Order: sequence, then structure tokens, then C-alpha cells
Amino acid sequence: MLNLSRPFLQRPKATALLVAGFFALGVGAYFQLPISALPDVDFPTINVNASLPGASAETMASSVASPLERAFANIPYVTSMSSSSSLGQAQIVVQFQLDRDIDAASQDIQAAISAAAGQLPKDMPNPPSYKKANPNGFSIMSLSVYSDTLPLSEVYDYADNVIARAIARLPGVGQVDYHGDQVPAIRVQINPRALAARNLDLEDVRTALGAATANNPKGSVDGSQKTLLIQSNDQLLKAADYNSQILAWRGGSPTRVADVGSARDSVLDLKSAGWVGARRAIIVDVHKQTGAKVDVPALIDTIKAMLPELEKGLPPAIKVGVVMDRTQNIRAGIVDVQLTLAITIGLVALVIFLFLRDSMATLISGISIPLSLIGTFPLMYLLGFSLDNISLMGLTIAVGFVVDDAIVVLENIMRHLEMGKPRFQAALDGAGEVGFTVLSMTLSLIGVFLPLLLMTGIVGRVFREFAITVSIALILSAIISLSQTAVSCSLFLRPPAEHGRGRFYRAIERLFNRLLAVYRAGLLRTLDHQRAGLLLTLGLLVASFGLFIVIPKGFIPEQDNGIIFASTEASPDIPFAEMCAKNSAIARIIAEDPNVDHTYAFVESRPATNLGRVTIVLKPSDQRKSTAVQVMARLRPKVKAVPGMKVYLKAVQDITIGTGGSKTLYQFVLQDTDINELYDAALLYQRKLQTLPELQDVGSDLSALAPAVAVVIDRDKAASYGISAVAIDQILYDAFGQRQVATLYTQLNQYKVILEVSPEWHLDATSLQALQVRSPKSGQQIPLSSFTRLEPGLAPLTVGHLGAFPAVTLSFNVASGKSLGDAVAAIQRAEAQLHKPGGLRTSFQGSAQAFQDSLSSQPLLILAAIAVVYIILGVLYESFAHPITILSSLPSATFGALLAMWLFRIDLSVITLIGLILLVGIVKKNAIMMVDVALKLQREEGRSARDAIFEACLLRFRPIMMTTMAALLGAIPLAVGTGAGSELRQPLGIAIVGGLLVSQFVTLYTVPIIFLYVDRATQWLGRKRRPAPLPAAAVPVLD
Repeated sequence: MLNLSRPFLQRPKATALLVAGFFALGVGAYFQLPISALPDVDFPTINVNASLPGASAETMASSVASPLERAFANIPYVTSMSSSSSLGQAQIVVQFQLDRDIDAASQDIQAAISAAAGQLPKDMPNPPSYKKANPNGFSIMSLSVYSDTLPLSEVYDYADNVIARAIARLPGVGQVDYHGDQVPAIRVQINPRALAARNLDLEDVRTALGAATANNPKGSVDGSQKTLLIQSNDQLLKAADYNSQILAWRGGSPTRVADVGSARDSVLDLKSAGWVGARRAIIVDVHKQTGAKVDVPALIDTIKAMLPELEKGLPPAIKVGVVMDRTQNIRAGIVDVQLTLAITIGLVALVIFLFLRDSMATLISGISIPLSLIGTFPLMYLLGFSLDNISLMGLTIAVGFVVDDAIVVLENIMRHLEMGKPRFQAALDGAGEVGFTVLSMTLSLIGVFLPLLLMTGIVGRVFREFAITVSIALILSAIISLSQTAVSCSLFLRPPAEHGRGRFYRAIERLFNRLLAVYRAGLLRTLDHQRAGLLLTLGLLVASFGLFIVIPKGFIPEQDNGIIFASTEASPDIPFAEMCAKNSAIARIIAEDPNVDHTYAFVESRPATNLGRVTIVLKPSDQRKSTAVQVMARLRPKVKAVPGMKVYLKAVQDITIGTGGSKTLYQFVLQDTDINELYDAALLYQRKLQTLPELQDVGSDLSALAPAVAVVIDRDKAASYGISAVAIDQILYDAFGQRQVATLYTQLNQYKVILEVSPEWHLDATSLQALQVRSPKSGQQIPLSSFTRLEPGLAPLTVGHLGAFPAVTLSFNVASGKSLGDAVAAIQRAEAQLHKPGGLRTSFQGSAQAFQDSLSSQPLLILAAIAVVYIILGVLYESFAHPITILSSLPSATFGALLAMWLFRIDLSVITLIGLILLVGIVKKNAIMMVDVALKLQREEGRSARDAIFEACLLRFRPIMMTTMAALLGAIPLAVGTGAGSELRQPLGIAIVGGLLVSQFVTLYTVPIIFLYVDRATQWLGRKRRPAPLPAAAVPVLD
């Protein structure tokens, strides 16, 4: 057989130089890798925003969202489309397949917007806009900009023109947006009675204001001596200028704005406010650039470093502070996992030393760990990976694997040294003997990761980095063990007899010999009772199926990132000022918790003024005693003290599937073409879900219907005056629609002029009928009350669509002590008890939908991993039977992992599924070492199957114990870790530790039994296929 180590042993200097060079390359690549919380997976998503100030949610849904949705429905590779329409605003979220190029998708969206332009309202102030987005793209940093003396509109101007623009120019920064923004604007407020007294209506004012300011080109005068640029005072930039603006001439006298109302400096949206603690402020959110590989901590450091310089360009009264920094948790998580990695390396090195009792042997095998791990960094850099919780978790798990190959090679070389062979010959023979074993173990373990590479969706993309990182480390481990380890042994390793055996060596040797004697005796008894061993294997297999069924099912463990969102909701008719007061009261209650560092909050008109948000920033994990889940459990009863407010709490997660705008973590969506039937069903479903003990924080994006008033037109009377419905709508829009009638252009920005009636006209619905419209027939002002009447009613504040159909999203969290599987099953049982209308369709969305998909694919992934390993082993051994022997170690490992998960109340989630798949690759390594030696003894020495497997088990007992203990201790730091990011690592560690503990003691006895059964079955099948010899009389005699 080809000796894979021979070329390296014959060229030790070249081997050393190659290893050193690759190590240096890895060190350099390490410092170039970006740092992030999780792999940078961008779900191709585009947000389309459209505004029509003053339009109701129903109007926005029907006249703006629907035409755009019809256009977007024709775009290929769209996987999901949802929209939310509210007062004056519509947002459509379009998600594409993961492999869709986001730039090409953007072009398709732009083309669809252009195609739908003819179907959109003509008086939209701006065409719909779009931007690339990412469901996981929460802001990486939030700033507060405030002043105790300057008006917030001026503070916003500096925040927008100075701070935000400077930050947005930095590489890696994507969107910069605001909460509580106070965009400067001029409001012209008109008294309709004063206007009617002068025979004017609001349309006259709108026309006059639109023509009063301009910023058009004027050309130049080209004379023989010089050229003069033409300028004019065509723009009105101050509110005072508008007060003196003439609207019309009546009776030879001018009617100015000041005669019928007033113009004042104000803001674009009066119903937008933000706070940091109790202080009003502008919140500036900074997002990472979508689709770019960004070192988030380095980017945040750059922004923080430039803030002092930016503040120098601001008035002294304006202050800037950092209110949220996502990198604090990212840095803590990376430090914690790096510490876990260091502890793991130390524990594995200790295992090697205890088994070998030789410092040189420990160094030779232990050095393979940093070489394999650091060697992965250049390839990670080339593949665009980052240093994150997933990749570092993979490297931590790999520590227990990568040393296995070196242990197998070194232990066999030591065995040859003890035979008296020279070091070079011992290294050549020892490494040559196990070269195939190392190759088999590496390829079969890598094969386990192939199903992970085939996982679809965003979860598959996230854990693809894990699988590839570990696979790279395993490949490098095999290469290093057959090259550097073998060469080091040939140069430095000495037999124990040459340097004496101390008391410690002899004590450990006696302990190991006792263990070997116990194992020898137990193995003999087991081989004498083979049926019992076979029944044990089958029993563990059946028990594993049982545990798989009863263990609670989950998706991805809930993370503690140190940030909690509290979504607040009040009755839909609550005044804006009262909503602000109650939202602030909620923030004060939350801030009193000892684990809360600070809060910042906002209430905005998008999507509705009865909805608010409080962002809770917890203290660093090492400075608080409670987790985010415990903090939320403690806050839920406290926030109920504010009457008329509902509060929904959600811990921010790094992995978000769906649009990410839900009040809670999971969503259940109802759809119906009949919107009334949909709303009735949504209320019925919500009440039912609120009674389920498996759920908490049940909410809906269908808030209670808000009071509304309908202006019912008597069309015959209106026609008698020559007044059309369009004219009536225009007057109402002028009065109450926040209509933008002009634009002011400055060197830095553009500002709007807004027309509305005076504030006292907003207090009562009867003001509507007091408005007057000019009759085209008589030229007189006709009160609306002459041809309209008011009818009270109800209207939704928001209208949602999923696809092209109206939809309502019910959101929920999982109750404490319950799993997502319990919650989903409870909802399905509750739905079966309800009388669902025929036109109603229901489905889970976001993470709940991904959970259902993963639940159906979990058994397939495990079976796929087993099938891949079987195929690889069958190819390597040129046998259909022996892979069965090797895979017979799986039931005990699966049983141990599931039992540990059941004992520690851990859900069967995507993370623990990866642990089960990893166990497929780990535990079969023990069987490979036994089977490989047994087959060699059978073929080369003619041993019987029983003698061969018995001898193989004893010969391989030491490396089996070493490799298993290395893998076990490699997983223990993950299982017991409690630092930042441990929510993802801990379930994986517990599953692996449980599986290894059981399989270590069981497979040492069951694999030999399965080997003998398989051997007997192979011989029996061979005899059945062999043709029977011909009778002597039938044999022809040749002359």
C-alpha cells in the first residue's frame, strides 16, 4: 500500500519550511478576518416605500400598495412579498431567493415601479423609492443627538447634514435613519371662515402658495464687455416671508396669508418624538451595508473616533452620545469563545500528556492543533468568512478532532519504537500502517458535513460556514499528521526506555494496565454472550427513536444579545400627547430594573401613533445576574401598571427569518380575499391564542378599529352647484391631509411647505362641514354642509397584505418552560376547534415557518449523513458489509445525546441536530480503528474473525481512549460555558458530551459483536453464491 508519509519523511527540511510558511500565512490572515456576531448572510430583500400624506390606510392599500404588488408579482425569483399600509405611508417588503443577485433584483424592482407609475395617484409628492435591506440588518449602533436650548428641528438639521452624512460615507455603512426625527418645515395654517369671508377657498391658497416660491433657471446676459448671471429673490425661505405673501386681490386690496391665518416654522411630522431617558432627542440608527463583508467592531471604533471631530462642527449646545453599541456583545462573545477555545486546547493537551506521559510526544501531537486551526484562516479569508460565534464554535469542536489523526500516527510510531526499530524506520512503518486509517477517518468525518452543506434557507447559509470551517481543519489535520507529525517523530521522538520512566509514568501506566485488564475481561465475556450485545444495540436504537419523538422540538435557541425591544400599543383613538406620556411611563418602569443600563424610546406616525417602541439596553453580561429572558419575565407584570397599554417584549436575535418587524419572535398569518371575514376571523383567532398556556405576548398587527367619520356626498345637490367629488376631496386634503404645496431649496437640503387649517379646526369632526368650496357655476363659496352629511364609523389604522391578498399577522412568544414545537402544535389544535371560513387561509411565517420546514427535514439530514458515511466507507473498504459494522456505533451515541438533552431540558433544535450529525462522524472513528486493524490481521496473518477483532480491540484501546477523551474534553467547555453567545454553543456541547459518554463505554463491546455477526453473514452469503461442485460421474474425461 502507498505510504503517504514517505515523501515528507525523506524531505524533513522542506516539510518544516512548508509548515512554517503556512503557519505564518495563517497568522497574517487571522488579523485580516472581519469580526461579526454570525456569518454574514444577506437575504436578498428590497423595501419599497411610498407616501401620500393624508391618505387613509385603506386608500394607501388600494391605490398605492396594490398596483405596486401587481407589478412586483411578475418579477422572477420572488419568494415572499408583504406590505403594510398606514396613514399616508405604504411599505412593501420583497424577498428573493438566496442566490438572487441583489443588484439585479433592484433593477427589476425599479422597472416594475416605472411600469406601475401610471396606476398610482397623480398627486403623490414623490415616486415610490426602494432600498436594499436585510431582515437581519438591525442597527449596529445608535446615537442620540440633543440640546437643552436649541429647538429639535435645528438639532435634526445638524444631525442630518453633519453627523449622518459623514457616517454614511464610511465604507461598510449602509442605511442611516432616524427615530423621533424633526424635519424642519413651514406650516401655513388657515382659518376657513376668514378665507370664506374674502370669497376664497383652500384651493386658491394652495395655488397661490405653489406659485409664490420658485427655484428655476434664469440664464445670463451676455454683453460685449461682460456676462451677467441673472438672479432673483424668487424663493421664500422663512415663515415670516409667507405671512406677507399675497394670496389674491379683493376689492382693490391684497389678501395676505396673515389676513386669513399664519405661517410658522415647524416640522414635517408633528407626531414623531424620541427620548433618551427623560430627555427629548433625535435617535440616529446606523446599519451595516447590505451584501458587504464588514468588520463591525472596527467600523464602530471608526465612528466613535470621528465623533469628537464631528462635534466640533456643531453648536456647543448640541450634544452627541452613543446609546446602543451592538459590538459590546459581539466582542464579549468572541472573547468568550476564544477563551473556550484556549481552554479546550489545554484540556486536550492534558489528555495527550496523561496518556503518553512524555513531554516531547505531547508537544509533537499537540502542535498539530494550532497548525490545523491557524491553517484554516487563509482559506476562511479567501472564502469570505468571518470570525464569529459559528466559525469559532466550529474551530472549538474541531480541536477534539484535529488531534485525533496526530494521536493515531504518534501512538503507532511509538509502538514501533518500542519494538526496537530506529526512529526513521519506526516513523516510516508506523505512519504508513495507519495512513489509510487516517484517510478513512478524515473522509468519513468530512462526509458527515455534506448534508449540512445542502441545508437550504438562511439557516443553511449560516451553518454552511460551520461545516466548511471544520472540514478545512480536518483536511489540514490529516495532512499535518501524515507530514509534520511523522517527520517530528522521526527526528525527536525517543522510546520511553531511553529517558527513563518516572514515578508518575509508572503510576499512570499501572492505572492504564488495570483499565486494559478490565476491558480485556469484559470483552471476553461479551464475546461469549454475543446475542446480549446485539440486543443491547437494537435496544439503544429503539430507545433513540423513542427519545427523538418525545423530546421537545425547537428551532434556534433564543439568544441574549443584551438588547430587548418593548413594543407598546394603546387604543387607536389615543391622542398623540397621551401616547407619548404613557410610552415614557413604560420606559421609566423598565429603567428601574437593576439589570437595565438605560433605555431610549420613540413614538411615530409610522405605522400609527398608538404604537411606540422602547429599546432596552441591558448591562454587559458580566455585570448582571439575569438573562434577557429572566429580565423580560420580571418586566411583564410591572409594565401592566400603566393603564390602557399593551407591552410586547422581544429579545433581539442575530438570526431573524422574515421581515423582522413583528412585535414578538414568531408569526401566524391569516389571509382572505374578503377583508371583513378576515378581520372577524383574526379577532376570533387572537382571542383563542391568548388562552393557550404554551403562548405568551400574543398580539396582532390588526389593532382595534379607530373611530372614523365618513363625508357622505349628496351627488345630486353637489352637481347642482357644479361641484365634483374631486373638488371636495381636494378641499378636504388641503385642510386635513398635511398637504405639501411647495418645496424650499437650500445648499444643504430641501424643506416642505405644508398647508392645513388652523389647529382649532382639528378638534371636532363638525369642522369638516364648515369648509367651503367654490361653485364653478356661481363663483360663490358653498359650505360642505349644503350637500354632504357626516356618518361616524370605524376604520383600520393599518392594512396588511401577504402576496396580493389582505392579511393579518398574529405574533406570539413561547411561554416559559415550553418549546416552539409545543406552541405550534397548540395553535394547530386550537385551529382545528375553530370553525374556519372557507375563504380563510392560515400559515406560519418567519422563524415558525422555518421551524416547520426544519422539523420535516431533520430525520432526512441524519439519514443523509449516515448514507454519505456508508458510501465513503464502502468505497474505501471495497465492502458492503464492513461499513455496517462501523456504523453500528451510532445508536449508543444518539441515545446518549438525546438522553442528555432530555435530562437538561434542551430542545431538539438546529444546533443539537448539528451535534447529532457530528456524532455520526465522531463515534465511527473508534469503530474504524478497530475494524481496520482486525481486517489487516485477517488478511495478512490469517487470523479468525474472533481472534482478529479481539486483538484489534486491545491494540487500539489506548488511541480509542485518547481520541474519545480528546473529543469529550473538547466539547465540555462548550457544554458548561455561560458567557456571551453561550446560548448557541451550550446545546451543541451537551449533545456531544452525552453522546460520547455513552458511546465510549458501549461501542468498545458492541462493535466487536457486530463485526462477528457481519463476518458470519458475509461468509454465509458467500457460500450461497458459490456454485456447487459437479458430481464425479458428471465430470467429462478428456483423452
